[in-house]
Amino acid sequence: MNSSQALPVHTPYDGSSKLFSIGLKPLDAEKWIEVDEYLLAYLAEKRRLYGEVPDKVFVEEDGTRDAQREVLELLKAHLAAGFPEIYRRSGAQVDVAGVTDTAGAFSDAPLVAASLLVQEDLILMRRDENGWRLVAGSLCFPSSWSLTEKFGRPLQEIHAPVPGFGPGTRPADLINRMFDGLQGQAVERYNWSIQSDDALYHPLSDLQRIDRATNRPSRFPDGDINAHAFIRVERQTLRKLPASRDILFTIRIHLDPLAVLARHPDRATLAASFASQLHALDQAQLDYKGLTSDRDRLAEYLDAMARG
Repeated sequence: MNSSQALPVHTPYDGSSKLFSIGLKPLDAEKWIEVDEYLLAYLAEKRRLYGEVPDKVFVEEDGTRDAQREVLELLKAHLAAGFPEIYRRSGAQVDVAGVTDTAGAFSDAPLVAASLLVQEDLILMRRDENGWRLVAGSLCFPSSWSLTEKFGRPLQEIHAPVPGFGPGTRPADLINRMFDGLQGQAVERYNWSIQSDDALYHPLSDLQRIDRATNRPSRFPDGDINAHAFIRVERQTLRKLPASRDILFTIRIHLDPLAVLARHPDRATLAASFASQLHALDQAQLDYKGLTSDRDRLAEYLDAMARG
């Protein structure tokens, strides 16, 4: 989806955000939402998915509409103030320049309307006796997971497939305590993976994940990593909503061809760090990321870039 001519906006594979770590950092409120030249393309893809697979990209529990409206109003205020050349306010309405259709064509849910203003996916988490549960969400660009499978489940179950983050682990307990303690300060973290195309919509069911971990297929059977590998970076933010006290989890996807690193002014450092992190993944982590069969070739490609 991203232009092969542009340099990556975020490079967490430089070692600043380790895989399989919590890695939360304070977030400047003015930088909460990212808007770039791909906005209209991302929104068009969201509208396509809402039209074709609405039940797979949006879920909501009864009793969440007030919190959804809170998200929508927060986004309207933030976008109109921060990006007035793109977001036009007309009374209570905020429109995106260049977009003529409305969210109402797909759903009357406020979270759907909110999602069609931004490139981010939007997930609502709510605390009850079972912990922080996923109670509503617009997830058009999943990074190898299924919204419908995670819907209604608490954090410890959502993270159960992640190596080292299952129920009863220290990271799982830390995440729950962090959610409980989150107040006015928003936080962010980064995650990254490798995929073999530029598809934003990249779902994976639990059964598909198990099959991938068991059979360990190559994503690049023709061996041409340079032509097919894309770096998928997730920028995730968390903020507690002031009225509902629910937590809004945003996920912004950046997709860049792996080959774009060759044009980066810091390519040697980035490529060497990227390769080092791939080498550091253990078997369970490689299986989870779907990198078992391709890790060595990816690392060799990056090592050559670092030397060149």
